[in-house]
Amino acid sequence: MRITFTLIFFFLFGMSCFAQSAALDNLKEELNKKAVYDKQKETTIRVLKQKLAVTPKVNLQNEYNLCLKLYDEYKSYQYDSAYVYAGRLQELSHILKSPSKEYYSKIKIGFILLSSGMFKETFDSLQGIDVTSLDDSVKFEYYSLLTRAYYDCAGYDNDHHYTPYYADLANKFIDSAIALTQPNSYDKIYLTGYKKLKNGNLQSAETDFNELLDHHKLTLHQTAIVASTLGNIYANDAARREQCADLLARASICDIQSSTKETVALFWLAELLYKTGDIKNVYVYLEQALADAEFYGARQRKIQIGTLLPIVAAEKLNYIEREKSRFLIYLASITALALLVIWFSIMLSKQLKKLKTKEKIIDDKNVQLEKINERLTEGTKIKEEYIGYFFNVISGYILQLEKLKRSIDTKLAIKKYDDIQIIIDKINIKKDRDNLFYTFDHVFIKIFPNFIDEFNSLFKKEDQIWPKEHEVLTTDLRIFALMRMGINDTETIAKILEYSEKTIYVYKMRIKAKALVPGDQFDHRIMEIKAVDLK
Repeated sequence: MRITFTLIFFFLFGMSCFAQSAALDNLKEELNKKAVYDKQKETTIRVLKQKLAVTPKVNLQNEYNLCLKLYDEYKSYQYDSAYVYAGRLQELSHILKSPSKEYYSKIKIGFILLSSGMFKETFDSLQGIDVTSLDDSVKFEYYSLLTRAYYDCAGYDNDHHYTPYYADLANKFIDSAIALTQPNSYDKIYLTGYKKLKNGNLQSAETDFNELLDHHKLTLHQTAIVASTLGNIYANDAARREQCADLLARASICDIQSSTKETVALFWLAELLYKTGDIKNVYVYLEQALADAEFYGARQRKIQIGTLLPIVAAEKLNYIEREKSRFLIYLASITALALLVIWFSIMLSKQLKKLKTKEKIIDDKNVQLEKINERLTEGTKIKEEYIGYFFNVISGYILQLEKLKRSIDTKLAIKKYDDIQIIIDKINIKKDRDNLFYTFDHVFIKIFPNFIDEFNSLFKKEDQIWPKEHEVLTTDLRIFALMRMGINDTETIAKILEYSEKTIYVYKMRIKAKALVPGDQFDHRIMEIKAVDLK
């Protein structure tokens, strides 16, 4: 029994190793629906392209607006297509002779160049922009883009000389961007928290990001940005890794639902799970992140993922081997458990068979006991009946003997010997014996009223033995009546009936020879004839 519980424990323990959070379960479901969201994105883009195709070439402003919408659809979806439409925006701005639009187009190009991981090209694209001529909304985009660019450079270099320089520039540009935001707006709270994060004020930054997630209505893309940034704060805190995983999973889900391919949330989640040893999910998420990076054209992201992916692939092979070994252990354990169950079943089956055999023996014994009890009851009844009748008969004989003795004693006393002979001559032995048979016959028939009918059912009609009108039992019937009373000894029967043993034997053989049943069954059938009123 202890072995059984041990096997069950290991089996349940093994199954518990596969448990994970609800957020990761939801992420798996959303990954399976990724193609559905991308199809919706492609449908939106196709509709815009159709509108652009039918737009008259002379309507440059309308064409510019459609190209801007297509750029917005592509900017976080696919670098090459976004670059094409950003370039077209530049062309249209030049044709429209609008410096502000041309500067705006450069900013758009700089955004996708930075998203693709091309830092130098990003800064080159921003050259020549006259910030003073820009609207506040465009200025905000310009400063936000430079903020991101310099923070990325600082993080990429990770150098004690260049990193502080880039971080200082980023802080200046993020202050300029914050100054252009509205109070309590998403942009103001996020950039404020982001600056705190980059400058090491993690607790205050966490408060700002939680404020956005809990009390502001955000778009899918905004939710992904805030959740991934907050998750990045928790990443290095071992006690909050589960919260980090949930936030990064939430960000990844929003990226999938908005068809955002230029994203880091899924990559960060894979890195986190790699630290916790969840190789199975790490490899899946890295493959998805790499597919997104390749689809978008994010060069830097592909390099980052490509650095980790071979290590994870090797770990996955080891994981698979461990899983195989674990599976074999589970299989062996389950097999052992199954064999144990089968063994118990076989043993139980054998015990049940033995029990059934014993029950049958008991049932048979009970039947025999019932028959014995019935015979004992029957015998008791027979004895009671015969004792009563024959006690009266014997008592009568004793009284007669006593009277005879007194009479003889009297005759002897007065020496009347001739009178004694006269008394003796009066004794009729044959009559007394006939009276004995008469009494036996009547008592027997009273106890076994169906004896004659049952006896004759064993013979053909012409061989049946029926008493005559003045008879109760014939000699033949009386022999088997004595047997039914339990007197089976031929010598005893012969003495009772005043026949020789040979005569009794001949009687019995002659009768059995005419019976419808074999001789060895005849006596058994006689003994089965029931007495009445045995209760």
